[in-house]
Amino acid sequence: MGKIGKPAPVKLVIGFIYKEELPLKKSSDILKRYFGEVDFKSQALEFNLTSYYKEEMGQGLKRKFISFKKLILPQSLPKIKIISNKIETKFSIDKRRVINIDPGYLDLAKLILATTKDYCHRIYINNGIYAEVTLTYQGKSFRPWDWTYPDYRTQEYIGIFNNIREIYSKQIQCTPHI
Repeated sequence: MGKIGKPAPVKLVIGFIYKEELPLKKSSDILKRYFGEVDFKSQALEFNLTSYYKEEMGQGLKRKFISFKKLILPQSLPKIKIISNKIETKFSIDKRRVINIDPGYLDLAKLILATTKDYCHRIYINNGIYAEVTLTYQGKSFRPWDWTYPDYRTQEYIGIFNNIREIYSKQIQCTPHI
């Protein structure tokens, strides 16, 4: 029988899909008040591998990722997803989002994303929120699964998560468990 233990702290990662900079800045500022200092910020990337958000948010969408210096416990992900949904609603215009906020976390082995949508590869975690292992770390890099979103499969995104993983790896070497 395995010994029950406490989970290790993980790295909070937030992905944004947006068109205009102002909702991105305001959303980021709110998240910083909740979760503290940002220690990684990606460049703005074109979001063009799916038309899923086109009707709601328009064309010319961009994606940006940030991660936070303060580590979190994995079980806080549902609360964080609920916060991100409230922020999306706050900035919505005529019930249409102008920003999409995708929280998740990264540890040495995987990238987990939170979602409100169930599917065969997602696990219910709490409060109407599901978790998905979107990428797994093998052979010195993150790797996609069959269900991984097209943009998360790109070398550009994988490079971002490898960079964040390196930051996290250095952090946990000198950080006691929460």
